[in-house]
Amino acid sequence: MSIVTFEKPVPKVAESDWYYKITELKNSCDEHRRYTFVLGNESQKLRNDTDITTYWSTHHTNSKIFDRRTEITRWKYLIELCYKNLQKEIKDLKIEKEKTEKFIEFLNLNFTVTNHCLSIRDERGATDLCHDIASIELKNEQNILEKLKKLLVEVCQNAWEMINKLEELEMNVAEDLEKKNNTINIDSQLLEITKDSNNISLKPDPLRVSKDFNTYEKWLKQCIDIKQRIENELMNSTKLRETMFVPQNKTLNDLLAQNDKVNYSLRRRIYDTERIKNELEWQKWNMLTDKDKFLKEIEKLENTLYKKLNPKMLVETRCEERLYRTGIELCLDKTTIGLQKEHFQLNNTIKMLNDKLNQTKALHNILIEQINVLDEQLKNKTHALNVDHKCLQYRVQLDNRSCS
Repeated sequence: MSIVTFEKPVPKVAESDWYYKITELKNSCDEHRRYTFVLGNESQKLRNDTDITTYWSTHHTNSKIFDRRTEITRWKYLIELCYKNLQKEIKDLKIEKEKTEKFIEFLNLNFTVTNHCLSIRDERGATDLCHDIASIELKNEQNILEKLKKLLVEVCQNAWEMINKLEELEMNVAEDLEKKNNTINIDSQLLEITKDSNNISLKPDPLRVSKDFNTYEKWLKQCIDIKQRIENELMNSTKLRETMFVPQNKTLNDLLAQNDKVNYSLRRRIYDTERIKNELEWQKWNMLTDKDKFLKEIEKLENTLYKKLNPKMLVETRCEERLYRTGIELCLDKTTIGLQKEHFQLNNTIKMLNDKLNQTKALHNILIEQINVLDEQLKNKTHALNVDHKCLQYRVQLDNRSCS
Protein backbone atom coordinates (compact mmCIF):
# COMPACT_ATOMS: atom_id res chain seq x y z
CA MET A 1 0.00 0.00 0.00
CA SER A 2 1.21 3.50 -0.68
CA ILE A 3 1.31 6.14 2.03
CA VAL A 4 -1.35 8.79 1.71
CA THR A 5 -0.41 12.27 2.92
CA PHE A 6 -2.64 15.27 3.46
CA GLU A 7 -1.54 18.94 3.38
CA LYS A 8 -2.74 21.59 5.77
CA PRO A 9 -5.57 23.45 4.37
CA VAL A 10 -3.81 26.85 4.77
CA PRO A 11 -2.48 29.16 2.14
CA LYS A 12 1.23 28.90 1.55
CA VAL A 13 3.49 31.83 0.83
CA ALA A 14 5.87 32.06 -1.93
CA GLU A 15 9.55 31.75 -1.38
CA SER A 16 10.02 35.34 -2.46
CA ASP A 17 7.47 36.45 0.12
CA TRP A 18 9.31 34.40 2.68
CA TYR A 19 12.53 36.21 1.87
CA TYR A 20 10.68 39.52 2.01
CA LYS A 21 9.22 38.73 5.46
CA ILE A 22 12.64 37.72 6.73
CA THR A 23 14.18 40.89 5.38
CA GLU A 24 11.35 43.01 6.82
CA LEU A 25 11.74 41.33 10.25
CA LYS A 26 15.47 41.89 10.15
CA ASN A 27 15.01 45.54 9.28
CA SER A 28 12.43 45.91 12.07
CA CYS A 29 14.80 44.35 14.58
CA ASP A 30 17.58 46.62 13.46
CA GLU A 31 15.26 49.62 13.80
CA HIS A 32 14.17 48.62 17.30
CA ARG A 33 17.74 47.93 18.28
CA ARG A 34 18.73 51.39 17.07
CA TYR A 35 15.79 52.98 18.90
CA THR A 36 16.64 50.93 22.00
CA PHE A 37 20.24 52.15 21.80
CA VAL A 38 19.20 55.76 21.34
CA LEU A 39 16.56 55.51 24.07
CA GLY A 40 19.05 53.86 26.43
CA ASN A 41 21.57 56.60 25.80
CA GLU A 42 18.90 59.25 26.27
CA SER A 43 17.70 57.53 29.44
CA GLN A 44 21.23 57.32 30.80
CA LYS A 45 21.80 60.97 29.91
CA LEU A 46 18.49 61.90 31.52
CA ARG A 47 19.40 59.94 34.62
CA ASN A 48 22.75 61.62 34.80
CA ASP A 49 21.22 65.05 34.18
CA THR A 50 18.47 64.54 36.75
CA ASP A 51 20.93 63.23 39.31
CA ILE A 52 23.18 66.21 38.74
CA THR A 53 20.22 68.61 38.76
CA THR A 54 18.80 67.03 41.89
CA TYR A 55 22.19 67.13 43.60
CA TRP A 56 22.81 70.74 42.79
CA SER A 57 19.22 71.69 43.55
CA THR A 58 19.59 70.08 46.94
CA HIS A 59 22.97 71.76 47.37
CA HIS A 60 21.57 75.18 46.44
CA THR A 61 18.61 74.60 48.72
CA ASN A 62 20.95 73.65 51.56
CA SER A 63 23.01 76.75 50.86
CA LYS A 64 19.91 78.91 50.89
CA ILE A 65 18.72 77.29 54.12
CA PHE A 66 22.19 77.77 55.61
CA ASP A 67 22.35 81.39 54.44
CA ARG A 68 18.84 81.98 55.75
CA ARG A 69 19.76 80.44 59.09
CA THR A 70 22.90 82.57 59.17
CA GLU A 71 20.89 85.71 58.44
CA ILE A 72 18.28 84.90 61.07
CA THR A 73 21.07 84.05 63.54
CA ARG A 74 22.74 87.37 62.83
CA TRP A 75 19.51 89.26 63.38
CA LYS A 76 18.84 87.14 66.44
CA TYR A 77 22.26 88.08 67.83
CA LEU A 78 21.62 91.80 67.21
CA ILE A 79 18.15 91.67 68.74
CA GLU A 80 19.39 89.57 71.68
CA LEU A 81 22.04 92.21 72.34
CA CYS A 82 19.35 94.88 72.28
CA TYR A 83 17.15 92.62 74.40
CA LYS A 84 19.85 92.34 77.08
CA ASN A 85 20.31 96.10 77.02
CA LEU A 86 16.55 96.45 77.28
CA GLN A 87 16.41 94.18 80.32
CA LYS A 88 19.30 96.06 81.92
CA GLU A 89 17.59 99.37 81.20
CA ILE A 90 14.34 98.15 82.77
CA LYS A 91 16.27 97.07 85.87
CA ASP A 92 18.17 100.38 86.06
CA LEU A 93 14.97 102.37 85.52
CA LYS A 94 13.20 100.45 88.29
CA ILE A 95 16.14 101.09 90.63
CA GLU A 96 16.09 104.79 89.76
CA LYS A 97 12.33 104.88 90.26
CA GLU A 98 12.72 103.26 93.69
CA LYS A 99 15.37 105.85 94.57
CA THR A 100 13.00 108.62 93.50
CA GLU A 101 10.18 107.10 95.57
CA LYS A 102 12.52 106.89 98.57
CA PHE A 103 13.44 110.52 97.93
CA ILE A 104 9.76 111.44 97.97
CA GLU A 105 9.49 109.64 101.33
CA PHE A 106 12.59 111.58 102.36
CA LEU A 107 10.71 114.78 101.52
CA ASN A 108 7.81 113.74 103.76
CA LEU A 109 9.97 114.19 106.87
CA ASN A 110 10.93 117.64 105.63
CA PHE A 111 7.24 118.40 105.18
CA THR A 112 6.52 117.15 108.70
CA VAL A 113 9.33 119.18 110.25
CA THR A 114 8.46 122.34 108.32
CA ASN A 115 4.73 122.12 109.08
CA HIS A 116 5.46 121.35 112.74
CA CYS A 117 7.75 124.39 112.96
CA LEU A 118 5.10 126.60 111.36
CA SER A 119 2.46 125.22 113.73
CA ILE A 120 4.41 125.70 116.96
CA ARG A 121 5.56 129.17 115.85
CA ASP A 122 1.87 130.11 115.56
CA GLU A 123 1.74 129.62 119.34
CA ARG A 124 3.57 132.92 119.77
CA GLY A 125 1.42 135.72 121.10
CA ALA A 126 0.88 139.47 120.75
CA THR A 127 3.43 141.32 118.62
CA ASP A 128 5.76 138.30 118.48
CA LEU A 129 3.28 136.61 116.15
CA CYS A 130 4.67 138.35 113.09
CA HIS A 131 5.98 137.55 109.61
CA ASP A 132 9.64 137.56 110.56
CA ILE A 133 12.55 136.25 108.51
CA ALA A 134 12.20 132.77 110.04
CA SER A 135 8.52 132.54 109.04
CA ILE A 136 9.37 133.73 105.53
CA GLU A 137 12.13 131.13 105.13
CA LEU A 138 9.88 128.39 106.50
CA LYS A 139 7.19 129.36 103.99
CA ASN A 140 9.81 129.35 101.24
CA GLU A 141 10.94 125.92 102.37
CA GLN A 142 7.35 124.68 102.30
CA ASN A 143 6.85 126.06 98.77
CA ILE A 144 10.13 124.52 97.61
CA LEU A 145 9.13 121.14 99.08
CA GLU A 146 5.74 121.27 97.36
CA LYS A 147 7.32 122.11 94.00
CA LEU A 148 9.97 119.42 94.39
CA LYS A 149 7.44 116.79 95.42
CA LYS A 150 5.21 117.68 92.48
CA LEU A 151 8.20 117.43 90.13
CA LEU A 152 9.38 114.09 91.54
CA VAL A 153 5.85 112.61 91.53
CA GLU A 154 5.54 113.59 87.86
CA VAL A 155 8.95 112.05 87.14
CA CYS A 156 7.90 108.83 88.93
CA GLN A 157 4.71 108.71 86.88
CA ASN A 158 6.72 109.09 83.66
CA ALA A 159 9.11 106.37 84.85
CA TRP A 160 6.18 104.05 85.61
CA GLU A 161 4.74 104.62 82.14
CA MET A 162 8.16 104.07 80.57
CA ILE A 163 8.66 100.83 82.53
CA ASN A 164 5.29 99.54 81.31
CA LYS A 165 6.21 100.44 77.74
CA LEU A 166 9.62 98.76 78.03
CA GLU A 167 8.14 95.63 79.62
CA GLU A 168 5.58 95.40 76.83
CA LEU A 169 8.38 95.81 74.30
CA GLU A 170 10.39 93.17 76.22
CA MET A 171 7.55 90.67 75.85
CA ASN A 172 7.26 91.39 72.13
CA VAL A 173 11.01 91.04 71.64
CA ALA A 174 11.05 87.80 73.68
CA GLU A 175 8.26 86.45 71.49
CA ASP A 176 10.15 87.48 68.35
CA LEU A 177 13.35 85.82 69.63
CA GLU A 178 11.40 82.66 70.43
CA LYS A 179 10.08 82.61 66.87
CA LYS A 180 13.58 83.13 65.50
CA ASN A 181 14.95 80.33 67.70
CA ASN A 182 12.18 78.06 66.46
CA THR A 183 13.00 78.99 62.85
CA ILE A 184 16.71 78.37 63.45
CA ASN A 185 15.93 74.96 64.96
CA ILE A 186 13.72 74.06 62.01
CA ASP A 187 16.39 75.12 59.50
CA SER A 188 19.06 73.22 61.46
CA GLN A 189 16.94 70.10 61.40
CA LEU A 190 16.38 70.57 57.65
CA LEU A 191 20.13 70.78 57.11
CA GLU A 192 20.68 67.60 59.10
CA ILE A 193 18.24 65.42 57.12
CA THR A 194 19.23 63.94 53.73
CA LYS A 195 17.57 61.86 51.03
CA ASP A 196 18.68 58.75 52.90
CA SER A 197 17.18 59.82 56.23
CA ASN A 198 14.44 57.74 57.80
CA ASN A 199 12.20 60.59 58.87
CA ILE A 200 11.29 61.79 55.39
CA SER A 201 8.03 61.04 53.61
CA LEU A 202 5.70 62.27 50.91
CA LYS A 203 3.30 65.01 51.94
CA PRO A 204 -0.21 65.66 50.68
CA ASP A 205 0.27 69.30 49.68
CA PRO A 206 3.75 70.52 50.53
CA LEU A 207 3.56 73.57 48.26
CA ARG A 208 0.43 75.01 49.79
CA VAL A 209 0.55 78.71 50.65
CA SER A 210 -0.47 79.60 54.22
CA LYS A 211 -2.53 82.67 54.98
CA ASP A 212 0.15 83.82 57.44
CA PHE A 213 2.88 83.94 54.82
CA ASN A 214 4.86 87.21 54.80
CA THR A 215 7.19 88.57 52.20
CA TYR A 216 10.92 88.70 52.82
CA GLU A 217 10.83 92.49 52.60
CA LYS A 218 8.17 92.62 55.30
CA TRP A 219 10.23 90.30 57.52
CA LEU A 220 13.37 92.39 57.03
CA LYS A 221 11.45 95.60 57.72
CA GLN A 222 10.03 94.11 60.93
CA CYS A 223 13.52 93.12 62.14
CA ILE A 224 14.85 96.59 61.40
CA ASP A 225 11.82 98.19 63.06
CA ILE A 226 12.20 96.06 66.21
CA LYS A 227 15.88 96.91 66.51
CA GLN A 228 15.23 100.59 65.83
CA ARG A 229 12.34 100.70 68.28
CA ILE A 230 14.46 99.12 71.02
CA GLU A 231 17.25 101.64 70.41
CA ASN A 232 14.79 104.55 70.45
CA GLU A 233 13.12 103.37 73.65
CA LEU A 234 16.53 102.82 75.28
CA MET A 235 17.52 106.34 74.32
CA ASN A 236 14.29 107.78 75.73
CA SER A 237 14.65 105.73 78.90
CA THR A 238 18.25 106.86 79.37
CA LYS A 239 17.20 110.49 79.02
CA LEU A 240 14.41 109.89 81.53
CA ARG A 241 16.83 108.32 84.02
CA GLU A 242 19.09 111.32 83.62
CA THR A 243 16.15 113.63 84.28
CA MET A 244 15.41 111.54 87.39
CA PHE A 245 19.02 111.57 88.65
CA VAL A 246 19.75 115.28 88.17
CA PRO A 247 16.69 116.62 90.07
CA GLN A 248 17.48 114.37 93.03
CA ASN A 249 20.95 115.84 93.50
CA LYS A 250 19.71 119.35 92.76
CA THR A 251 16.80 118.83 95.14
CA LEU A 252 19.09 117.56 97.88
CA ASN A 253 21.40 120.55 97.45
CA ASP A 254 18.44 122.95 97.42
CA LEU A 255 17.04 121.36 100.57
CA LEU A 256 20.38 121.55 102.35
CA ALA A 257 20.78 125.19 101.31
CA GLN A 258 17.22 126.04 102.37
CA ASN A 259 17.70 124.14 105.64
CA ASP A 260 20.77 126.26 106.34
CA LYS A 261 18.77 129.40 105.53
CA VAL A 262 15.94 128.40 107.86
CA ASN A 263 18.32 127.47 110.69
CA TYR A 264 20.20 130.74 110.22
CA SER A 265 16.96 132.73 110.22
CA LEU A 266 15.82 130.95 113.41
CA ARG A 267 19.16 131.61 115.11
CA ARG A 268 19.03 135.21 113.91
CA ARG A 269 15.48 135.51 115.26
CA ILE A 270 16.58 133.99 118.58
CA TYR A 271 19.48 136.46 118.74
CA ASP A 272 17.21 139.43 118.00
CA THR A 273 14.59 138.24 120.48
CA GLU A 274 17.20 137.69 123.20
CA ARG A 275 18.66 141.13 122.49
CA ILE A 276 15.22 142.72 122.75
CA LYS A 277 14.46 140.65 125.83
CA ASN A 278 17.66 141.88 127.47
CA GLU A 279 16.75 145.42 126.49
CA LEU A 280 13.28 145.00 128.01
CA GLU A 281 14.74 143.51 131.18
CA TRP A 282 17.08 146.46 131.45
CA GLN A 283 14.13 148.81 130.88
CA LYS A 284 12.15 146.95 133.49
CA TRP A 285 14.98 147.25 135.98
CA ASN A 286 15.16 150.99 135.30
CA MET A 287 11.38 151.28 135.57
CA LEU A 288 11.39 149.44 138.87
CA THR A 289 14.15 151.72 140.12
CA ASP A 290 12.22 154.79 139.00
CA LYS A 291 9.05 153.40 140.54
CA ASP A 292 10.80 152.96 143.88
CA LYS A 293 12.19 156.47 143.62
CA PHE A 294 8.79 157.81 142.77
CA LEU A 295 7.23 155.93 145.65
CA LYS A 296 9.70 157.56 148.02
CA GLU A 297 9.05 160.91 146.40
CA ILE A 298 5.30 160.43 146.89
CA GLU A 299 5.88 159.68 150.55
CA LYS A 300 8.05 162.80 150.84
CA LEU A 301 5.39 164.89 149.10
CA GLU A 302 2.70 163.52 151.38
CA ASN A 303 4.85 164.24 154.42
CA THR A 304 5.59 167.74 153.15
CA LEU A 305 1.91 168.32 152.46
CA TYR A 306 1.06 167.04 155.90
CA LYS A 307 3.63 169.37 157.42
CA LYS A 308 1.97 172.33 155.70
CA LEU A 309 -1.24 171.69 157.62
CA ASN A 310 -0.03 173.12 160.94
CA PRO A 311 1.33 176.35 159.42
CA LYS A 312 -1.95 176.76 157.61
CA MET A 313 -3.89 176.17 160.83
CA LEU A 314 -1.63 178.67 162.53
CA VAL A 315 -2.21 181.36 159.90
CA GLU A 316 -5.93 180.80 159.75
CA THR A 317 -6.16 180.86 163.59
CA ARG A 318 -4.23 184.14 163.71
CA CYS A 319 -6.42 185.63 161.00
CA GLU A 320 -9.54 184.46 162.85
CA GLU A 321 -8.36 185.82 166.20
CA ARG A 322 -7.48 189.22 164.73
CA LEU A 323 -11.03 189.54 163.48
CA TYR A 324 -12.10 189.85 167.10
CA ARG A 325 -10.46 193.28 167.46
CA THR A 326 -12.88 196.12 168.07
CA GLY A 327 -13.25 199.68 167.08
CA ILE A 328 -10.54 201.44 165.35
CA GLU A 329 -8.13 198.58 166.09
CA LEU A 330 -9.93 196.43 163.54
CA CYS A 331 -7.91 197.78 160.65
CA LEU A 332 -6.06 196.40 157.66
CA ASP A 333 -2.60 196.80 159.04
CA LYS A 334 0.65 195.32 157.88
CA THR A 335 0.17 192.34 160.10
CA THR A 336 -3.19 191.54 158.59
CA ILE A 337 -1.81 192.01 155.12
CA GLY A 338 1.16 189.80 156.00
CA LEU A 339 -1.15 187.10 157.38
CA GLN A 340 -3.30 187.22 154.24
CA LYS A 341 -0.20 187.05 152.10
CA GLU A 342 1.13 184.13 154.13
CA HIS A 343 -2.23 182.39 153.86
CA PHE A 344 -2.26 182.88 150.12
CA GLN A 345 1.27 181.54 149.82
CA LEU A 346 0.39 178.50 151.95
CA ASN A 347 -2.69 177.76 149.89
CA ASN A 348 -0.68 178.15 146.71
CA THR A 349 2.05 175.91 148.13
CA ILE A 350 -0.45 173.28 149.22
CA LYS A 351 -2.11 173.43 145.80
CA MET A 352 1.24 173.03 144.08
CA LEU A 353 2.13 170.15 146.35
CA ASN A 354 -1.25 168.48 145.71
CA ASP A 355 -0.84 168.92 141.96
CA LYS A 356 2.65 167.53 142.07
CA LEU A 357 1.51 164.68 144.28
CA ASN A 358 -1.29 163.84 141.85
CA GLN A 359 1.13 164.00 138.92
CA THR A 360 3.59 161.81 140.77
CA LYS A 361 0.91 159.28 141.66
CA ALA A 362 -0.37 159.29 138.06
CA LEU A 363 3.13 158.74 136.75
CA HIS A 364 3.63 156.04 139.37
CA ASN A 365 0.51 154.30 138.10
CA ILE A 366 1.80 154.69 134.54
CA LEU A 367 5.08 153.16 135.60
CA ILE A 368 3.24 150.22 137.17
CA GLU A 369 1.20 149.77 133.98
CA GLN A 370 4.35 150.00 131.88
CA ILE A 371 6.05 147.44 134.10
CA ASN A 372 3.05 145.14 133.62
CA VAL A 373 3.36 145.68 129.88
CA LEU A 374 7.06 144.87 130.11
CA ASP A 375 6.27 141.74 132.12
CA GLU A 376 3.79 140.66 129.45
CA GLN A 377 6.31 141.42 126.71
CA LEU A 378 9.03 139.53 128.55
CA LYS A 379 6.67 136.61 128.98
CA ASN A 380 5.90 136.65 125.24
CA LYS A 381 9.57 137.00 124.38
CA THR A 382 10.46 134.08 126.65
CA HIS A 383 7.74 131.97 125.06
CA ALA A 384 8.89 133.00 121.58
CA LEU A 385 12.47 132.04 122.48
CA ASN A 386 11.30 128.66 123.76
CA VAL A 387 9.33 128.11 120.54
CA ASP A 388 12.28 129.00 118.32
CA HIS A 389 14.62 126.82 120.38
CA LYS A 390 12.13 123.95 120.00
CA CYS A 391 12.11 124.54 116.25
CA LEU A 392 15.90 124.38 116.11
CA GLN A 393 15.98 121.24 118.24
CA TYR A 394 13.26 119.64 116.09
CA ARG A 395 15.14 120.52 112.89
CA VAL A 396 18.31 118.76 114.10
CA GLN A 397 17.01 115.53 112.52
CA LEU A 398 17.32 117.18 109.09
CA ASP A 399 21.03 117.99 109.55
CA ASN A 400 23.52 115.71 107.78
CA ARG A 401 20.65 113.52 106.59
CA SER A 402 20.63 111.68 103.26
CA CYS A 403 17.90 109.86 101.40
CA SER A 404 19.95 106.70 100.80
